[in-house]
Amino acid sequence: MDIAGTHERNADQVAYWNGPAGRKWTERQEDQDTLLAPVAELLLARARVEPGEVAIDVGCGCGATAIELARRVGLTGRVLGVDISALMLARARERAPAGAKLDFALADATTYPFEAGRADLLCSRFGVMFFAEPALSFANMRRALRPGGRLAFACWREPRANPWLMLPLQEAYKHVPRLPELGSEDPGPFSFAQEERVRHILGEAGFSGVALEQSDLSVDLAIGRGLDAAVEAALHIGPASRALEGQPAELRDAAARSIRAALAPLQRGDSVPLAASIWIVTASNV
Repeated sequence: MDIAGTHERNADQVAYWNGPAGRKWTERQEDQDTLLAPVAELLLARARVEPGEVAIDVGCGCGATAIELARRVGLTGRVLGVDISALMLARARERAPAGAKLDFALADATTYPFEAGRADLLCSRFGVMFFAEPALSFANMRRALRPGGRLAFACWREPRANPWLMLPLQEAYKHVPRLPELGSEDPGPFSFAQEERVRHILGEAGFSGVALEQSDLSVDLAIGRGLDAAVEAALHIGPASRALEGQPAELRDAAARSIRAALAPLQRGDSVPLAASIWIVTASNV
């Protein structure tokens, strides 16, 4: 899919999120929102959303955080959700409550012509780690903020701090080839893992008062539905899913058995909790 005005170096991400990844996230929207609810709760607490504010949700996906932002700003505020995935935005529009002060734009936040100096808040739950030139992207987004406006986003810390994503991937690698190695600054889930890089990007984009808060979480891969649900989640979302994409059924089945064996000792009742770690990043347009 082509999106008018997309930065040419973000074209791969547009294709990816309008292809298999967008379909999977849309199909599993309810489960993913449940899985990531603790992250959204922490992020919105740090964002300090007030009634009447104007907020922009970057990489809003299927709309969970945008809808909650709209609830918090109320009828005197306004929220804009921006995403490059037409599939996920279609779901977000379906879910938006009638009468909410909430709009969506299919756009690349690197180049989107935001209304200048109007927004009180830029917010994102895992939507900002995929830009090819992040300082350029954040500089464009910052122009949307009023003087004194706020930035708050969640991003993953390093892979080793996130077994909930990496354990299934390592089990999948026993059966299928490894994914192409990404550099630490290449667009992807862990591209903002290093504090120094995040500070440098935001400083170059013109933000001040940058702060990173480490938050270690327990993610229930099963979302309370037992071991089978945890295995299914690992097979459909995250890096293991990407490694298994397009592989023969027998290899996918073998990987599923290995993932199940690795997760089984971690099961606690109907839950399968694994460690996760994020940064909550805040900054100001001062």
